[in-house]
Amino acid sequence: MKKIVLITLAFVGFASVNAQDIADNAIGLRLGDSDGFGAEISYQRGLGDNNRLEVDLGIRSGKGYDGFKLAGIYQWVWLLDGDFNWYAGAGGGVGSYSFDRPFNDNNDDSETFFFAAGNIGIEYNFDFPLQLSLDARPELGFGDFRDDLDFDIALGIRYRF
Repeated sequence: MKKIVLITLAFVGFASVNAQDIADNAIGLRLGDSDGFGAEISYQRGLGDNNRLEVDLGIRSGKGYDGFKLAGIYQWVWLLDGDFNWYAGAGGGVGSYSFDRPFNDNNDDSETFFFAAGNIGIEYNFDFPLQLSLDARPELGFGDFRDDLDFDIALGIRYRF
């Protein structure tokens, strides 16, 4: 057990030495989803040299449902090569879905749910203030409609300032 803790601390220390300065702020869109197409307004706030907070507010649509989701993810960012970074993080959020049940007297139904999320991705920062990212966000939902593991995969386009 001690070896695992020491290896983890050494990895975190090595990764922080290779960290790249990140933008103080970035805002844009995060496009994608696992259950249907969704779009999120995405905001990132730098909290240090290699960590930041990402907040995403989006709409979701799929077969028979529409909804919104608010996610907050704390991320660690590491330099990969040149202008490429990779990042990982953890967080959670809340959402609400409204969906149709065709064989029910009350066709409209809605639910609010909570979720825990992880995040891993890669990003490219251009010489001008544009950032492109591709990430995966596994989410564990808590609620009747979202009570399973879901993999949210998305492309991010953000303006850095």
